[in-house]
Amino acid sequence: MQRIAVVPGSFDPVTLGHLDVIERAAGLFDELHVLVVHNPSKVALLPISERVSLLEESIRDAGIGGNVVVASWSVGLLVDYATDVGASVLVKGIRSQVDVAYETPMAIVNRHLAGVETVFMLPDPAHAHVSSSLVRQVSSLGGDVTPYVPAPVARFLQRS
Repeated sequence: MQRIAVVPGSFDPVTLGHLDVIERAAGLFDELHVLVVHNPSKVALLPISERVSLLEESIRDAGIGGNVVVASWSVGLLVDYATDVGASVLVKGIRSQVDVAYETPMAIVNRHLAGVETVFMLPDPAHAHVSSSLVRQVSSLGGDVTPYVPAPVARFLQRS
């Protein structure tokens, strides 16, 4: 039986912390779906199609294994996507207790709705302070985001 997991996120934009979690999760599962999801409570910087492209390029540049599928999902429940692809696990990167408090109720509901478990994964401490929101803010003010994002994202943001 294949072990399939989904790493969901807005990835607006993808950060080195995201890539760290994706790379480690790819080593734990036979197939890993990195899923760009629409978050209605956030105003997106990048359209979903651009986020998917930047994720694919960043994953490829990082040399992360061939067991990773990048996709998007904007309608319906996350567990519907997980069930559709045969995933039994969601992998969520968490940086702080605030993330734990936010993610725990969703993990319980996802398990209740579809029997899908959630695994919390801590990022490398070098990236634990970085969020996509912080990257967007620094970039919008002309700051250097290269220490926080993969090269394809840095190039894209510098052009924007």
